[in-house]
Amino acid sequence: MAVSTRIRQSEARTTVSGRGKVAALIAICLAELLVVLDNTLVNVALPSMAVQLQADMAGLQWIVDAFTLAFSGLLLAMGHLGDRYGRRRFLLWGLAGVAAMSAAGALSSGLGQVIAARAGMGIFAAMVFPATLALLTNIFTTARERAAAIAVWTAMAGIAIAIGPTVGGWLLEHFTWHSVFWINVPVAVIAIAAVWLTTPESRAAHVDRLDRIGIVLSLAGVTLLVWSIIEAPKHGWLSTASLLGYLGAAVALAAFVAWELRVATPVLNMRLFRIRRFAVPAMAITVSYFCAFGFLFLITQYFQGVKELSPLEFGIHSLPFALAVGIAAPAATLLAQRVGTTAVIVSGVLILAVAMYIAGQTTVETPYLGPVLVSMVLMGIGFAVVQGPATESIMGSVSLEEAGAGSAVNDTTREVGGALGVALLGSIMSSIYSDRVSAKIAGVPDTIMNAQQKDLASNTPISVLEIMKAPINPLFEKARDNLVYDMKVAALAGSHTASMVAVGTLVVAAVVVAIALPWRREEGQSLLLGWRKGDDEKATEEKVTAESATD
Repeated sequence: MAVSTRIRQSEARTTVSGRGKVAALIAICLAELLVVLDNTLVNVALPSMAVQLQADMAGLQWIVDAFTLAFSGLLLAMGHLGDRYGRRRFLLWGLAGVAAMSAAGALSSGLGQVIAARAGMGIFAAMVFPATLALLTNIFTTARERAAAIAVWTAMAGIAIAIGPTVGGWLLEHFTWHSVFWINVPVAVIAIAAVWLTTPESRAAHVDRLDRIGIVLSLAGVTLLVWSIIEAPKHGWLSTASLLGYLGAAVALAAFVAWELRVATPVLNMRLFRIRRFAVPAMAITVSYFCAFGFLFLITQYFQGVKELSPLEFGIHSLPFALAVGIAAPAATLLAQRVGTTAVIVSGVLILAVAMYIAGQTTVETPYLGPVLVSMVLMGIGFAVVQGPATESIMGSVSLEEAGAGSAVNDTTREVGGALGVALLGSIMSSIYSDRVSAKIAGVPDTIMNAQQKDLASNTPISVLEIMKAPINPLFEKARDNLVYDMKVAALAGSHTASMVAVGTLVVAAVVVAIALPWRREEGQSLLLGWRKGDDEKATEEKVTAESATD
């Protein structure tokens, strides 16, 4: 490793110690909190947006996935650029950009403007996330400190999920949906000040040329795939438009892999995926985010469409999921030190499968204090149990020189999984819901629902809120109530099918992890999931090379 890098790491050891490290950790986690918090706030606001922006299910999916696609598509590039130009610098630029785009979203008046603002937020958030984990791995230079810092970093997602729905619900009780964008601005300003004052700069001594072609191919492939899935209920899953979309995505992603294998300086080092302790945990994270993001999207429809809860009530009812994540994340890291990474990850994935199965059995009459609550707690536990150990395994498989790239791959797997979860599970639900209620809604007299309400009701069960609030002649109340009940049943039928798809995916993932990931620790490793005792950089690089050859 170059002398300049060693000098920088030596400076980090001497200038950031004790309280300084704790302050830097708090500042970095605050930046992470901003990015995660934004998505939870937006989920709560989706029903309000659906009504005021006249957005159908596809529009709601795009509000979520516009951010996720831009975020996931640029994470690898931003990780490399942060390594080149400075991780702290990119973190500060990203926070400033998120604040600016949040203000743009708050000032939006149409669906297209909101989606564009969300995409802009995703671009700048991609500058933030790789820098957070890369900075932590360079500031906390001993094995024990680094494991603890990563555990806190992982638990921060649980904290964001915990406060997000409740904060969002409170905002929507007192203000319009625009407030879920405005709230990001002061948080970003505080995070910028905290990072500026506490966090030292770090960068790689040598960074290769940026792989622009790889970035374009990966972004095109993932975006086209998600677009095809989201639009499939409208065009038909096997329509010409959908099939061409699937084919185009497959071609773009295949070209991306082929290009990355031949280019000298790939944006995604495909050789890393030869290391089982890198590739298998990355797959587990992708699948867990696929199910968790899909679950959160579906549970929003359930609480506010089926149960007719207010945004604040929804936030309060979702707290068990959030608290489970916050408690289980650090506990899972400690447990992995005793029983090993593989056992913990497999257990987490199976817990997620059980949670999704229970959630899929929910009916209109199912009480909250029962299967619904149990599924939410299990979902939170399973999700948290996977994240910490899997993240440590990924970061323990790359050298400090590649910390930014490793962090970016870790974050990319999360966001691609989340985007596909919202797209696929949401589209499955939308297809079944529309098939079951479209004909019934079309035959409803205008005295019960006007044309605008019919159009919205045919696409999303969240429209129940609007229908129930609208004034109606008492003579038509029974007919309206029967229709609303049928809409709720159709929505849960779609959720059931989507949940079963998730269960199947999770079971397959658990089997793959159990077979492919080593169950025994290698001799010479610490208990902290792949980090060498003494954290010798040269030994870490040799481990990567050795695992690549043996695996």
